[in-house]
Amino acid sequence: MLYDLLVIGGGVNGVGIARDAAGRGLSVLLCEKADLAGATSSASTKLIHGGLRYLEYYEFRLVREALMEREVLLRAAPHIIWPLRFVLPHDRSMRPAWMVRLGLFLYDHLGGRKKLPASHGLKLRGGAIGRVLRPHLTRGFEYSDCWVDDARMVTLAALDAKERGAEILTRTECVAAKREDGRWTATLRSAEGGERQVAARGLVNAGGPWVKHVLNDTVGLPGASSVRLVKGSHIVVPRLYDGPEAFILQNADRRIVFVIPYEGKFSLIGTTDLDYQGDPAGVGITPEETAYLCEAVGRCFTAGPTPDDVVWSYAGVRPLYDDGSSSASEATRDYVLELDAPEGQAPALSVFGGKITTFRRLSEHALEKLAPVLGIKGASWTAAAPLPGGDIADADFEGFLAKLRAARPWLPEPLARRLARAYGTRVDRLLGSAESLEDLGRDFGAGLTEAELDYLVDQEWARTAADVLWRRSKLGLHIPAEAHGLIDDWLRARNSRTEERAAS
Repeated sequence: MLYDLLVIGGGVNGVGIARDAAGRGLSVLLCEKADLAGATSSASTKLIHGGLRYLEYYEFRLVREALMEREVLLRAAPHIIWPLRFVLPHDRSMRPAWMVRLGLFLYDHLGGRKKLPASHGLKLRGGAIGRVLRPHLTRGFEYSDCWVDDARMVTLAALDAKERGAEILTRTECVAAKREDGRWTATLRSAEGGERQVAARGLVNAGGPWVKHVLNDTVGLPGASSVRLVKGSHIVVPRLYDGPEAFILQNADRRIVFVIPYEGKFSLIGTTDLDYQGDPAGVGITPEETAYLCEAVGRCFTAGPTPDDVVWSYAGVRPLYDDGSSSASEATRDYVLELDAPEGQAPALSVFGGKITTFRRLSEHALEKLAPVLGIKGASWTAAAPLPGGDIADADFEGFLAKLRAARPWLPEPLARRLARAYGTRVDRLLGSAESLEDLGRDFGAGLTEAELDYLVDQEWARTAADVLWRRSKLGLHIPAEAHGLIDDWLRARNSRTEERAAS
């Protein structure tokens, strides 16, 4: 079969482009060498935001686009994206108050804010928020952004692409591709070692941190743009305060650190910004980064965390477009789409940079670039399309949850909420005809049942415990470590039974 488009990379940009292309009627094949969102796209700060601090670097176009996308994505996926208020304590030794006010005014108005409340000033002394913070922080500001389950957003975009006709191959690496006879001929290799030859009229390199490797080594093109690898690390600690708000803290190095309520019992703290050398697959947080994040919070919080409090950490490598900035934190978060399309030859589009917030617009721009050379006729369509499970009436998640609980009164409230958040309107596909918890099969902890595992394998490409516990969910924080091996055993046994049935 000759595909219209071969997409290399199963991060947020790759699946976004595959989804958009499939929805325009193109035949699409996406291959990902590991799991969906297996690298950078599951290592974000979990925010759909404009990037308040980018205003200092005059990234007005990027901030405006991201703020506009914040509203679009909030409508598209109200189960995995929801509003979050941020408190910015003002430290007079950092940015002056007038600069912060001006930045927040621009933030409120650049993107045509409709759903989220505006920013305003705060008196911190005497209130609940003030008790969390050190006494010298007496005033601050509050503004709105959104929370997102980043890895689930990637999976849902891939699911939408599949349902629109795209073929999604995980644990399948493109090991070589070359132009011949006006098309791309590529060799795909599965994790089990099997190889497959495919042909496509166009190729998209969405390799993330490996974008230059794919461009130079796999595809064999020189490429004019450069990528700057920047490591961002996060820590998770027991919850530092009871309120629903998040905090954005200013550091003396002019960086900012977020403190965000996470998974009910925890606080998420991040991120760092460090230039990175080496294989992105080997990235990990360092003791120095952990200390940096703890100290940043301790300078503002009356009871800050210590490295001993960390229950989990993660790190990712952001493939930023190299604009020659002097520091990692100043490097642009905007994206560059590099098209290589010699006349009469199959085109290749490489993606440099980008933010998880702007993946949908990046995908539209990618199709706009490819349209003239591939003869793409379909119009853009994703701005009004929900992600799977996101077609909740009036984007009213709490109303949807109430109806689920009324229809399934045997579901405990915490489990009903978690399933509704993860699967939205598709939760009934998981629950099926179940009329009790027992009908869902064995519980591996925190309400993770055999029925949910079956759904994740059949619908969402899950193959290992790590896929389930750290990308399709964050149940790894809630399930005892010894259960992880039991889940892997169950998945292997299920896979064996499937293979036996297929062979018989």
